[in-house]
Amino acid sequence: MEPVDLARWQFAITTVYHFLFVPVTIGLSFVVAVTHVAWVRTRRPEWLRLTKFLGKLFTINFALGLVTGIVQEFQFGMNWSDYSRFVGDVFGAPLALEALLAFFVESTFLGLWIFGWGRIPEKLHAATMWVVHIGTLLSAYFILAANSFMQNPVGFRYNAENGRAEMTDFLAILTNKVQLVAFPHVITSAYMVGGATVMGVGIWLWRRAAAPGAADAEDVPMYRRATRL
Repeated sequence: MEPVDLARWQFAITTVYHFLFVPVTIGLSFVVAVTHVAWVRTRRPEWLRLTKFLGKLFTINFALGLVTGIVQEFQFGMNWSDYSRFVGDVFGAPLALEALLAFFVESTFLGLWIFGWGRIPEKLHAATMWVVHIGTLLSAYFILAANSFMQNPVGFRYNAENGRAEMTDFLAILTNKVQLVAFPHVITSAYMVGGATVMGVGIWLWRRAAAPGAADAEDVPMYRRATRL
């Protein structure tokens, strides 16, 4: 087996696991934001329990997506070093914005949401999860912009002196025609995956809690709401 085959296998395995968690994270951040607002508006205890329960699932997925994403970033420079040297000035720009802007928004406001219970005003606390969700959308947009550039290279010129691609129009990269198709497709599918995850977990736990003598029988209303949502 050639080194390039090993590099492809390693990168493919990382990508498969990374993208398993990413759409779940995007979809769950939206669902948690909705349930948190529902609790603030209705004060029904089921919504509060559901928000905290789904929030734990979201946090776990966020952490796993973060870990696999960091490994993937290193593989860009190590598995595909020639590619990174050639087109890194263009390809790296949206990835850098994703890390410096979108990810810091997500992680900062997720920290506020996790540790803000009872410490910051309730409406403001609920708003932090919406900011986290917006951060996930921005993160997806910048990463898809980099991916779309690989499918349809725009906004660059080839410098024959150093043998590298150089960015000439960052806006063209962000508004790539492939990007404008890929982004709504990926986000819509992420909402569907997030919803399917909530429904699957809700049905399984609802069925278990509804069994005679179940220890978590009092959680049936919460699981029922998760499934219906």
